[in-house]
Amino acid sequence: MEIAIFSILAVLIGLTIGALGGYFGRGLLQSRSYAATQSEAAQILEDAADERRAIIIEGKEEALKFRSDAESEIRERRAEVQRTERRVANRQENVERRANNLDRRERKLSDKEKAAEDIERSLTDLKAQRKQQIKQMQQEHQQKIERMCAEQLLKLEETAGLTLIDARGKLMHTAEQDIQHELAIRYRDLEEQARANANEKARDILALAIHRFAADVVSEATVTTVQLPSDDMKGRLIGREGRNIRAIEKATGVDLIIDDTPEAVTLSCFDPVRREIARLAVTNLVADGRIHPARIEDMVGRSEKDVSETIWKNGEQAALEVGVRGLHPDVVKLLGRLKYRYSYGENVLQHSIEVAHLSGMIASEVGANIKVARAGGLLHDLGKALTHEVEGPHAEIGADVASRHNVPKTVCTCIAEHHDDVMSTTEAFIVSAADAISAARPGSRRDTAENYIKRLKALEDVGRAFDGVEKCYAIQAGREVRVMVKPQSVDDATAAKMAHDIVKKIEATLVYPGQIKVTVIRESRSVEYAR
Repeated sequence: MEIAIFSILAVLIGLTIGALGGYFGRGLLQSRSYAATQSEAAQILEDAADERRAIIIEGKEEALKFRSDAESEIRERRAEVQRTERRVANRQENVERRANNLDRRERKLSDKEKAAEDIERSLTDLKAQRKQQIKQMQQEHQQKIERMCAEQLLKLEETAGLTLIDARGKLMHTAEQDIQHELAIRYRDLEEQARANANEKARDILALAIHRFAADVVSEATVTTVQLPSDDMKGRLIGREGRNIRAIEKATGVDLIIDDTPEAVTLSCFDPVRREIARLAVTNLVADGRIHPARIEDMVGRSEKDVSETIWKNGEQAALEVGVRGLHPDVVKLLGRLKYRYSYGENVLQHSIEVAHLSGMIASEVGANIKVARAGGLLHDLGKALTHEVEGPHAEIGADVASRHNVPKTVCTCIAEHHDDVMSTTEAFIVSAADAISAARPGSRRDTAENYIKRLKALEDVGRAFDGVEKCYAIQAGREVRVMVKPQSVDDATAAKMAHDIVKKIEATLVYPGQIKVTVIRESRSVEYAR
């Protein structure tokens, strides 16, 4: 037990001694490091003081340098200012000298101006005196000349035996006759030259326009016949007790003619649009096979919509092709209806498009309004779409419809006057000429053989009605008439007059497209036989 206590005490004593030794050792180390730190701090402070002194010295040197530079710059600026002041003073002296010189010059100029005014006044007085002298001299000379003329006139009247008035009248009469004769000759020459130039220019313009629009001419016929797959279909179209055919005629307004023609029925109506609706409806009914009144009404309604859309597309396409814009929708529809209208076998819509192109080309050549000419050419036959509904000439109808739908007045004038003898505007004359060109093209229009033969016979009858005619032939499809006269009854002068009279009679009694050439041939032959 005591051993353990002594051991513990020994341990405690050892620990105490160790702790005291560590404490004093650490204090010794701290004292040494503190002394080293103080010596380093003193060295740093000494270095900082040295650096401070160096910086202060350097700053003083730089300040001295800046001060010397500033003083030198100030001295230079002062010298420059002094030089500038001297220059300004010199300039001021020069200005004062110049001002003095200008004053002296102004005084001299004023003196000269006064002298010049005095000289001018004296010259004016001299001129006035000279004019007065010249005027007096002229009056004296004029009086002398008048006295001499009067004396010479009296001598001439005594010599010629005529008074002055009589001589003047004869002279004026002779001059008037000479001038009238000269004017008549000049007028005739100018008229012939103008006619030749105009004819040549017109031929060139028309030939160029026709050449530029070399469209194919195709004469179409109105289709009024619907082909059937068999004759049995005729009975189905008629229906029980004729109910189907009555329903078709009631819905379309078209007469359905069923005759002995094999596998075909005929549609008859003055309205080409209704006839087209009926043709389309009957064609669809035949293709569908279900034919009864309800189906007929449905098919006719569909056909009306199809034809209406086709009419609008045709009118719009025609306006786009020609380049005419801003047309009212009703005018476009009427224009499209012309697709189903034919005149002498010629499609009116195709004819209108051709006239529009020709009018535009002719207008471009002669310097007229191209837009007005094209629009007038496209719409000139617009009234033909309504001739079966409205009474009157198609030109007046078309002009009235166009004016109601805000078509320009110049275009309406072209529509109204394209068949008149006298036109009020250049564009109307161009449209009329283009219409005649389109209608007169070979093959563009056709007529029945009966009417064609009648027209040829009428032309030959007109030629044969004159005395001295031996033979008369209408040739070139009625475009030319050749009249052969008896040489012993008709001389050359009478032949020329006969050609003129035949032309006048044809114009007064016959109706024909284009123009007709009349040729009177007078031929004499002497025949002998050598034996």
